[in-house]
Amino acid sequence: MSGFGEPLRRVSGTREPAVLVTVAKALGSTPREAGARMLVTAADVAGTIGGGRLEFDAIARARDMIVGDAPSSSMDVPLGPEIGQCCGGRVLLTLERVDAALLDRLESEAAAEMARQPGVLVFGAGHTGRALAAALAPLPLTVRLVDSRPETLEGLPPAVATIAAAMPEAEVAKAQPGSAFVVMTHDHALDFLITAAALARSDAAYVGMIGSATKRERFRRHLAEAGREADIARLVLPIGGAALRDKRPTVIAALTAAEIATCLFSDQAEKLPARLAAGISQCHSGPEDSEGVPPPQ
Repeated sequence: MSGFGEPLRRVSGTREPAVLVTVAKALGSTPREAGARMLVTAADVAGTIGGGRLEFDAIARARDMIVGDAPSSSMDVPLGPEIGQCCGGRVLLTLERVDAALLDRLESEAAAEMARQPGVLVFGAGHTGRALAAALAPLPLTVRLVDSRPETLEGLPPAVATIAAAMPEAEVAKAQPGSAFVVMTHDHALDFLITAAALARSDAAYVGMIGSATKRERFRRHLAEAGREADIARLVLPIGGAALRDKRPTVIAALTAAEIATCLFSDQAEKLPARLAAGISQCHSGPEDSEGVPPPQ
Protein backbone atom coordinates (compact mmCIF):
# COMPACT_ATOMS: atom_id res chain seq x y z
CA MET A 1 0.00 0.00 0.00
CA SER A 2 3.01 2.26 0.39
CA GLY A 3 2.98 5.24 -1.95
CA PHE A 4 -0.82 5.29 -2.30
CA GLY A 5 -1.48 8.19 0.04
CA GLU A 6 -1.69 11.08 -2.42
CA PRO A 7 -3.26 9.07 -5.31
CA LEU A 8 -5.91 7.73 -2.91
CA ARG A 9 -6.71 11.23 -1.68
CA ARG A 10 -7.03 12.47 -5.25
CA VAL A 11 -9.21 9.57 -6.39
CA SER A 12 -11.34 9.87 -3.27
CA GLY A 13 -11.78 13.61 -3.64
CA THR A 14 -12.52 13.68 -7.37
CA ARG A 15 -14.07 10.21 -7.79
CA GLU A 16 -11.68 9.77 -10.70
CA PRO A 17 -12.17 6.32 -12.29
CA ALA A 18 -9.46 3.91 -11.14
CA VAL A 19 -8.64 0.20 -10.99
CA LEU A 20 -6.78 -1.60 -8.23
CA VAL A 21 -4.41 -4.32 -9.47
CA THR A 22 -3.35 -6.86 -6.81
CA VAL A 23 -0.92 -9.77 -6.89
CA ALA A 24 -3.31 -12.41 -5.54
CA LYS A 25 -0.84 -15.31 -5.89
CA ALA A 26 2.88 -15.42 -6.57
CA LEU A 27 4.29 -18.88 -7.36
CA GLY A 28 7.98 -19.51 -7.83
CA SER A 29 10.31 -16.69 -8.82
CA THR A 30 8.28 -13.50 -9.26
CA PRO A 31 9.17 -9.79 -9.28
CA ARG A 32 6.77 -8.98 -6.41
CA GLU A 33 5.16 -10.83 -3.54
CA ALA A 34 1.49 -11.69 -3.04
CA GLY A 35 -0.33 -8.61 -1.81
CA ALA A 36 1.65 -6.12 -3.90
CA ARG A 37 -0.68 -3.54 -5.42
CA MET A 38 -0.89 -0.90 -8.09
CA LEU A 39 -3.53 1.82 -8.51
CA VAL A 40 -4.22 2.67 -12.14
CA THR A 41 -6.09 5.69 -13.50
CA ALA A 42 -6.45 6.88 -17.09
CA ALA A 43 -3.30 8.98 -16.80
CA ASP A 44 -1.32 7.78 -13.77
CA VAL A 45 -0.04 4.71 -11.94
CA ALA A 46 0.81 4.48 -8.22
CA GLY A 47 2.62 1.51 -6.76
CA THR A 48 4.06 -1.41 -8.71
CA ILE A 49 3.53 -5.12 -9.21
CA GLY A 50 7.08 -5.60 -10.44
CA GLY A 51 7.50 -3.76 -13.72
CA GLY A 52 8.26 -5.24 -17.11
CA ARG A 53 5.74 -6.67 -19.54
CA LEU A 54 3.63 -8.08 -16.70
CA GLU A 55 3.00 -4.58 -15.38
CA PHE A 56 2.52 -3.04 -18.82
CA ASP A 57 -0.12 -5.62 -19.71
CA ALA A 58 -1.88 -5.18 -16.36
CA ILE A 59 -2.00 -1.39 -16.84
CA ALA A 60 -3.47 -1.87 -20.32
CA ARG A 61 -6.12 -4.27 -18.98
CA ALA A 62 -6.95 -1.85 -16.14
CA ARG A 63 -7.39 1.05 -18.57
CA ASP A 64 -9.62 -1.09 -20.74
CA MET A 65 -11.76 -1.60 -17.64
CA ILE A 66 -11.83 2.14 -16.96
CA VAL A 67 -13.38 2.85 -20.37
CA GLY A 68 -15.56 -0.29 -20.28
CA ASP A 69 -18.16 -1.73 -17.94
CA ALA A 70 -16.39 -4.65 -16.28
CA PRO A 71 -16.30 -4.30 -12.47
CA SER A 72 -13.50 -6.84 -12.09
CA SER A 73 -11.11 -9.06 -13.99
CA SER A 74 -8.17 -11.39 -13.45
CA MET A 75 -4.94 -12.35 -15.21
CA ASP A 76 -3.06 -15.65 -14.80
CA VAL A 77 0.41 -14.93 -16.17
CA PRO A 78 3.35 -17.36 -16.55
CA LEU A 79 6.55 -15.34 -16.41
CA GLY A 80 8.31 -16.88 -19.36
CA PRO A 81 9.62 -16.08 -22.84
CA GLU A 82 6.14 -15.46 -24.25
CA ILE A 83 5.98 -12.15 -22.37
CA GLY A 84 9.70 -11.42 -22.43
CA GLN A 85 10.28 -12.10 -18.72
CA CYS A 86 12.50 -14.90 -17.52
CA CYS A 87 11.58 -15.04 -13.82
CA GLY A 88 10.12 -18.50 -14.31
CA GLY A 89 7.29 -18.12 -11.81
CA ARG A 90 3.58 -17.54 -12.22
CA VAL A 91 1.43 -14.62 -11.06
CA LEU A 92 -2.32 -14.36 -10.58
CA LEU A 93 -3.56 -10.78 -10.70
CA THR A 94 -6.94 -9.48 -9.67
CA LEU A 95 -8.25 -6.19 -11.06
CA GLU A 96 -11.03 -4.33 -9.26
CA ARG A 97 -12.78 -1.14 -10.31
CA VAL A 98 -12.47 1.33 -7.43
CA ASP A 99 -15.83 2.25 -5.93
CA ALA A 100 -16.80 3.91 -2.65
CA ALA A 101 -16.60 0.67 -0.66
CA LEU A 102 -13.18 -0.26 -2.05
CA LEU A 103 -11.92 3.28 -1.46
CA ASP A 104 -12.98 3.09 2.18
CA ARG A 105 -11.20 -0.25 2.52
CA LEU A 106 -8.01 1.04 0.88
CA GLU A 107 -7.93 4.17 3.01
CA SER A 108 -8.43 2.08 6.15
CA GLU A 109 -5.69 -0.34 5.12
CA ALA A 110 -3.32 2.52 4.27
CA ALA A 111 -3.87 4.08 7.68
CA ALA A 112 -3.30 0.73 9.40
CA GLU A 113 -0.12 0.14 7.39
CA MET A 114 1.24 3.54 8.33
CA ALA A 115 0.54 2.80 12.00
CA ARG A 116 2.55 -0.46 11.69
CA GLN A 117 5.53 1.12 9.98
CA PRO A 118 8.78 1.07 11.95
CA GLY A 119 9.81 4.42 13.34
CA VAL A 120 13.14 6.16 12.79
CA LEU A 121 14.17 9.18 14.86
CA VAL A 122 17.04 11.21 13.45
CA PHE A 123 18.53 13.62 15.97
CA GLY A 124 20.30 16.59 14.41
CA ALA A 125 19.23 18.58 11.34
CA GLY A 126 22.68 19.45 10.10
CA HIS A 127 23.82 18.52 6.60
CA THR A 128 24.01 14.79 7.26
CA GLY A 129 20.85 14.59 9.36
CA ARG A 130 18.82 16.33 6.67
CA ALA A 131 20.35 14.11 3.98
CA LEU A 132 19.52 10.99 6.00
CA ALA A 133 15.93 12.10 6.61
CA ALA A 134 15.52 12.72 2.88
CA ALA A 135 17.02 9.30 2.05
CA LEU A 136 14.64 7.56 4.45
CA ALA A 137 11.54 9.52 3.38
CA PRO A 138 10.54 7.31 0.38
CA LEU A 139 10.77 4.10 2.45
CA PRO A 140 7.85 2.54 4.36
CA LEU A 141 9.02 4.11 7.61
CA THR A 142 7.75 6.77 9.96
CA VAL A 143 10.61 9.28 9.91
CA ARG A 144 11.04 12.08 12.45
CA LEU A 145 13.83 14.64 12.41
CA VAL A 146 14.51 16.26 15.79
CA ASP A 147 16.52 19.40 16.47
CA SER A 148 16.52 22.18 19.05
CA ARG A 149 16.94 24.76 16.25
CA PRO A 150 13.60 25.32 14.46
CA GLU A 151 15.25 27.10 11.53
CA THR A 152 17.07 23.88 10.54
CA LEU A 153 13.81 21.97 10.06
CA GLU A 154 12.55 23.77 6.96
CA GLY A 155 12.43 22.46 3.39
CA LEU A 156 12.27 18.73 4.10
CA PRO A 157 10.19 16.12 2.22
CA PRO A 158 6.52 16.02 3.31
CA ALA A 159 6.97 12.45 4.58
CA VAL A 160 9.45 13.65 7.22
CA ALA A 161 7.88 14.84 10.46
CA THR A 162 9.92 17.55 12.16
CA ILE A 163 10.17 18.16 15.90
CA ALA A 164 11.68 21.34 17.34
CA ALA A 165 12.54 20.23 20.86
CA ALA A 166 14.37 22.23 23.51
CA MET A 167 15.30 18.89 25.10
CA PRO A 168 15.76 16.45 22.18
CA GLU A 169 16.65 13.58 24.52
CA ALA A 170 13.07 13.64 25.85
CA GLU A 171 11.83 12.44 22.44
CA VAL A 172 13.54 9.07 22.96
CA ALA A 173 11.00 8.00 25.56
CA LYS A 174 8.09 8.91 23.28
CA ALA A 175 9.18 6.63 20.41
CA GLN A 176 7.25 3.48 19.58
CA PRO A 177 8.76 0.10 20.50
CA GLY A 178 11.15 -1.25 17.88
CA SER A 179 12.24 2.19 16.70
CA ALA A 180 15.61 3.10 15.25
CA PHE A 181 17.56 6.03 16.71
CA VAL A 182 20.27 7.85 14.76
CA VAL A 183 22.18 10.57 16.57
CA MET A 184 24.14 13.30 14.77
CA THR A 185 23.59 16.61 16.52
CA HIS A 186 25.84 19.66 16.51
CA ASP A 187 27.10 18.91 20.04
CA HIS A 188 29.00 15.86 21.31
CA ALA A 189 27.65 16.13 24.85
CA LEU A 190 24.12 16.14 23.46
CA ASP A 191 24.98 13.17 21.23
CA PHE A 192 26.11 11.23 24.29
CA LEU A 193 22.99 12.19 26.26
CA ILE A 194 20.56 11.13 23.51
CA THR A 195 22.45 7.94 22.67
CA ALA A 196 22.63 6.86 26.30
CA ALA A 197 18.86 7.37 26.56
CA ALA A 198 18.28 5.32 23.39
CA LEU A 199 20.52 2.48 24.60
CA ALA A 200 18.57 2.41 27.85
CA ARG A 201 15.57 1.25 25.85
CA SER A 202 15.79 -2.53 25.54
CA ASP A 203 13.24 -2.41 22.70
CA ALA A 204 15.34 -0.17 20.44
CA ALA A 205 15.87 -1.93 17.11
CA TYR A 206 18.88 0.16 16.10
CA VAL A 207 20.96 2.81 17.85
CA GLY A 208 23.56 4.59 15.75
CA MET A 209 25.74 7.65 16.30
CA ILE A 210 27.81 9.48 13.76
CA GLY A 211 31.51 9.71 14.49
CA SER A 212 34.92 8.10 14.58
CA ALA A 213 36.60 5.33 16.50
CA THR A 214 37.89 8.04 18.85
CA LYS A 215 34.37 9.21 19.57
CA ARG A 216 33.25 5.64 20.16
CA GLU A 217 35.99 5.17 22.75
CA ARG A 218 35.06 8.40 24.50
CA PHE A 219 31.47 7.31 24.66
CA ARG A 220 32.48 3.87 25.98
CA ARG A 221 34.30 5.59 28.83
CA HIS A 222 31.24 7.78 29.42
CA LEU A 223 29.07 4.67 29.73
CA ALA A 224 31.61 2.93 31.93
CA GLU A 225 31.51 5.81 34.40
CA ALA A 226 27.76 5.25 34.67
CA GLY A 227 28.16 1.49 35.11
CA ARG A 228 26.74 0.79 31.64
CA GLU A 229 29.81 -0.18 29.61
CA ALA A 230 28.07 -3.29 28.25
CA ASP A 231 25.68 -1.06 26.33
CA ILE A 232 28.45 -0.12 23.89
CA ALA A 233 28.00 -3.51 22.17
CA ARG A 234 24.55 -2.40 20.97
CA LEU A 235 25.80 0.85 19.45
CA VAL A 236 26.50 1.22 15.73
CA LEU A 237 29.34 3.75 15.52
CA PRO A 238 30.47 4.70 12.99
CA ILE A 239 27.24 4.44 11.04
CA GLY A 240 26.94 3.39 7.41
CA GLY A 241 29.29 0.41 7.31
CA ALA A 242 32.92 0.07 6.30
CA ALA A 243 32.63 -0.35 2.53
CA LEU A 244 33.36 3.33 1.79
CA ARG A 245 35.45 5.84 3.69
CA ASP A 246 33.45 8.75 2.29
CA LYS A 247 32.48 11.73 4.43
CA ARG A 248 30.03 13.42 2.04
CA PRO A 249 26.66 13.81 3.81
CA THR A 250 24.64 12.31 0.95
CA VAL A 251 26.90 9.26 0.76
CA ILE A 252 26.78 8.70 4.51
CA ALA A 253 23.01 9.10 4.33
CA ALA A 254 22.64 6.51 1.56
CA LEU A 255 24.81 3.95 3.36
CA THR A 256 23.10 4.54 6.70
CA ALA A 257 19.61 4.35 5.19
CA ALA A 258 20.54 0.96 3.70
CA GLU A 259 21.91 -0.19 7.07
CA ILE A 260 18.74 0.85 8.90
CA ALA A 261 16.50 -0.74 6.25
CA THR A 262 18.44 -4.01 6.54
CA CYS A 263 17.90 -3.98 10.27
CA LEU A 264 14.23 -2.98 10.35
CA PHE A 265 12.89 -4.82 7.33
CA SER A 266 14.61 -8.16 7.94
CA ASP A 267 14.13 -8.30 11.71
CA GLN A 268 17.87 -8.35 12.37
CA ALA A 269 17.88 -5.85 15.23
CA GLU A 270 19.61 -8.20 17.66
CA LYS A 271 22.08 -9.48 15.08
CA LEU A 272 23.15 -6.17 13.57
CA PRO A 273 25.90 -5.09 16.00
CA ALA A 274 27.57 -8.50 15.86
CA ARG A 275 27.26 -8.63 12.08
CA LEU A 276 28.86 -5.22 11.68
CA ALA A 277 31.48 -5.52 14.41
CA ALA A 278 34.14 -7.05 12.18
CA GLY A 279 34.64 -3.89 10.16
CA ILE A 280 32.39 -1.06 11.16
CA SER A 281 34.24 0.04 14.29
CA GLN A 282 37.36 0.69 12.22
CA CYS A 283 35.59 2.86 9.64
CA HIS A 284 35.44 6.62 10.03
CA SER A 285 32.14 7.36 8.30
CA GLY A 286 31.15 10.57 10.03
CA PRO A 287 32.05 14.13 8.96
CA GLU A 288 34.60 14.53 11.73
CA ASP A 289 38.36 14.79 11.90
CA SER A 290 40.56 12.10 13.41
CA GLU A 291 39.96 13.48 16.88
CA GLY A 292 36.20 13.31 16.51
CA VAL A 293 35.57 17.07 16.29
CA PRO A 294 32.71 17.92 13.93
CA PRO A 295 33.06 20.76 11.44
CA PRO A 296 30.61 23.68 11.57
CA GLN A 297 27.18 22.76 10.24
